[in-house]
Amino acid sequence: MTTMVEKGVLQEQIIERAWNDAEFKRKLLADPRTAIQEAFNLDVPAAIQLTTLEETQSHFYLIIPPNPADSIKQQPLTEEIW
Repeated sequence: MTTMVEKGVLQEQIIERAWNDAEFKRKLLADPRTAIQEAFNLDVPAAIQLTTLEETQSHFYLIIPPNPADSIKQQPLTEEIW
């Protein structure tokens, strides 16, 4: 099963790649599933909806992750990183 640490590491790798690779960033914003597959050889399961947003100096996003107590009650969708 995926741990929050593994998910966090992948997110950090994706963000760092976007900061350093303008073409990857462009693809990630336009089609995150394909960009991640091409750059990391990682297939995002079809059951996972994936949206990429870019914050700016004046526009921020507050992400509320799933409640860990809720995940205990449900079976994971996949054993992959997602």
